[in-house]
Amino acid sequence: MKRRLLLPLTIFGLVTLVGTAGYMIIERWSFFDSLYMTVITVATVGFGETHPLSFMGRLFTIVLILAGVSALGFAFAQLIDILLQGHLTGLLEELRMSKKITQLRGHTIVAGFGRVGSVVAQSLSDEGAFFVVVDASEHACEEARQEGWLYVQGDATEEDVLIEAGIEHAGSVVTALAGDAENLFVTVTARSLNPELFIVSRSSHASTEAKLYKGGADRAITPNVIGGRRMASMVLQPAVSDYLDIVSTGNGVEFRLQELELIPGSCFAGLTLGSARIRELTGAQVVAIINQDASVNVNPGVDAVLEAGQRLVVLGTVDAVAVLAERACATGASGGK
Repeated sequence: MKRRLLLPLTIFGLVTLVGTAGYMIIERWSFFDSLYMTVITVATVGFGETHPLSFMGRLFTIVLILAGVSALGFAFAQLIDILLQGHLTGLLEELRMSKKITQLRGHTIVAGFGRVGSVVAQSLSDEGAFFVVVDASEHACEEARQEGWLYVQGDATEEDVLIEAGIEHAGSVVTALAGDAENLFVTVTARSLNPELFIVSRSSHASTEAKLYKGGADRAITPNVIGGRRMASMVLQPAVSDYLDIVSTGNGVEFRLQELELIPGSCFAGLTLGSARIRELTGAQVVAIINQDASVNVNPGVDAVLEAGQRLVVLGTVDAVAVLAERACATGASGGK
């Protein structure tokens, strides 16, 4: 829609520029006199000539009038078409959405709103996280709009589109486009625009994962491989599979795994897991500790020392995790509301 308005404005600007240059060359006038003559000529306001015109100047003025009237007519026709088709409302909505996106900090950009990207967006929405959908499809963007989600219509492989989605202030990016080449390109571009991003990239083939990591992805996911493993797990260990569904998605039960980060000044910092009495005080249980050097303490014992900057993987109800977050002076790593 912006492009439809940009074209007539560009044409009108070119007519003004050519007209100004023409008078400066043909009549040897100053820039301001040439610009003034061009404006009153194109606008057909009927003012007198700035200076007497030569024969060539008059011929040039005739051409300029025809070009100016045509440019104004084209711009007016485009404006009427936008108004008649209700595009003006859409343009105002895009402007409001663009303003909201510029105010975001630490949000997630979901590049691609297909079968995988739509699930990612829905999951982020369910958790109350801030995110922006990027997709070239008008239909996909309309679906995002109906859900009340922020979106940018455009090719996610283009730098300008990612910048419009707030890449410079984003906290993470999920590349969920259909092709591996496109996901790799988005990964490389996003990493160059914001080196601090956490990037999760989708791959169609397991062999592509190594390339995505080299391109700057922090995690590479092959949905068909993961889906196949889960299906096998459901057959071999159905109880374990059902349990994982419950703790990872809730599945109707307010019981899940969640990640919390201990911030500087946390009342738990410096304590051992036993002396912190987390399970006794909150009802949640720490099942893993991720240290700042990315090492993981799986099933930590009571003598494990808690430090600021660590991420705790905790298991419990939503209320229990909320109590733990409050007591630990911790913030959710997902960046949700």
